[in-house]
Amino acid sequence: MIVRETKLLNGSKSQYERLDEAIRTAQFIRNKAVRLWRDERDVDKSRISRLCKELAKEFSFAKKLNSMARQASGERAWNSISSFYRRCREGTKKKGYPQFKKHCRSVEYKTTGWKLSSDCRSINFTDGFKAGKFSLFCNLDVRKDLLTLKINRVRVVRRADGYYAQFCFDANRSEPGDYTGK
Repeated sequence: MIVRETKLLNGSKSQYERLDEAIRTAQFIRNKAVRLWRDERDVDKSRISRLCKELAKEFSFAKKLNSMARQASGERAWNSISSFYRRCREGTKKKGYPQFKKHCRSVEYKTTGWKLSSDCRSINFTDGFKAGKFSLFCNLDVRKDLLTLKINRVRVVRRADGYYAQFCFDANRSEPGDYTGK
């Protein structure tokens, strides 16, 4: 998987606030999944997926987040849990017990919840938060990748200098070279 990053520009203050709400909702879902794992026995990935569906029915703000984005937040929680179990089996000293996230900075959309323009100069977020249309600021290589490669996921990241969209492409990387096998 290849990741390319672009800056989100030309959004109003209310649009950026809606992105913040989406990020907070993704954090809420991840923390709820970790809480479920701590409180119940025999929690697996399918149970966390069901929890995401239940949270959408229970909380109106969770329903606004796209279903695939909710599933991606649940997958993040499951990745931390399964990594903890893997490190326990390996016997490493620092196991990395899954913690609650206090300062989450990203939300991840899979294949729905966003729409890229045909010229790849803007992106429109179409989930329940309706963040709207943003311009994409990137170099020519990234724009070429946006036009040619298949996009698997879009991650919206909040940083100190603004908001960024990370595009995850479905590609196998291969490094050419003569390997000796040593």
